[in-house]
Amino acid sequence: MTQNPQYYQLPDDEYEVIQKIKGETEKYNVDNISRTNAYLQYYLKTPEMTWAFLASMVSRNGGYNMCDLEGEWFPKMIDPAIRKRLFLTFERANWLIFRDAYSQLLLYNYSTKKNTPMFHLLKFLDVSSFMEKEWQRFWETRDKKRLMIALIVNEQNVIHKPVILHHVFKKRVFNTWLFSFEDFFHFSTVLFPTCDGELYGASVNGFKSVNKRIDLGKRLASILFDQRKYPLFLEFALRTEHTASRHDYEKFFPNYKRRDTPYLRCTYPIISHHYHEQGDWYKERKFQHKWLEKEIKHRHPTHLTKWYLQKQKQLHALVSLKDIFTTS
Repeated sequence: MTQNPQYYQLPDDEYEVIQKIKGETEKYNVDNISRTNAYLQYYLKTPEMTWAFLASMVSRNGGYNMCDLEGEWFPKMIDPAIRKRLFLTFERANWLIFRDAYSQLLLYNYSTKKNTPMFHLLKFLDVSSFMEKEWQRFWETRDKKRLMIALIVNEQNVIHKPVILHHVFKKRVFNTWLFSFEDFFHFSTVLFPTCDGELYGASVNGFKSVNKRIDLGKRLASILFDQRKYPLFLEFALRTEHTASRHDYEKFFPNYKRRDTPYLRCTYPIISHHYHEQGDWYKERKFQHKWLEKEIKHRHPTHLTKWYLQKQKQLHALVSLKDIFTTS
């Protein structure tokens, strides 16, 4: 990363804050489990930061998707090289979002401790000028929903160029046959479980579109913070240790038999990431004001328990058919 020429002209206390934030962010940006837990712990201490709870629950799904790749079923359908690429895609996107967003959350904490906004320091943490404006707005208005949506908009733009448009991921992941079946494989469906064995959530068709991913994020937020359902999701998060195996929520199903996806830390190594300076997306991409609209529409049911169980049956039937044809 190229240091900002003004970096060393900062007052000592501000320079120290930046170094502490970078160190703490790096400490928790190790794997999907550490990120998921860090988001949740932050939310529990700072409940006005609703995005942190959304991030934790979406991050759980990222972990489930990773572990599915090495579970009982997907290895029978997807070649090892493709599974590895998919894992690295999930991991890279998770890592980039956490690096960007968690540092913002920590800077907000320092601002509240000092009782003065310190968002001018975001540029030294590689955060977009868009978020500097939005944090300042939040400080003045305390509009939690606007800030949550702004963070959704930011995170999807943060990963768009280095992940979605990256030439390797684009060619070897997003333009493959697998992603034309993304709905079938439910990679693009985010599920929020309850301890009663129910699943709620939403999906996106056209994952490569930043507009559609932002819309998905807003729809997910509306489900997660629904007045009746929110306590159920929070109960699940507090009661259920995140292992990244779908066993975490399938164990609450009636007639649950056995775990068929592994635990993340028994399956994947820690990945060392390198940050490549990518510029400020807000200055490089045309901003669409509709991204910040608060109103959303659910075009499909959000109660997905039956859908999920049906998808699992279809997947298992497909794998069984493949086994029949390959052995006959």
